[in-house]
Amino acid sequence: MPNSDLLPSLLFKINENQLALEAAILELSNWVEARGSTEVADNVRGALDTINMNEEFIKTALAVLMTPE
Repeated sequence: MPNSDLLPSLLFKINENQLALEAAILELSNWVEARGSTEVADNVRGALDTINMNEEFIKTALAVLMTPE
């Protein structure tokens, strides 16, 4: 596999990891909130909003990179 083919696959896997971490962190923020730390949970969700805002662009860019020329 040429190096140029590795980049889209690498970025796809990094994005998968990022989304998995987002899900795990969201679960932790829900757990924290259930124990009374609403402010901390809100702060965590606010930080996770960045991932959500960028998700569509990342998906689109990966689709373009993974499309054969």
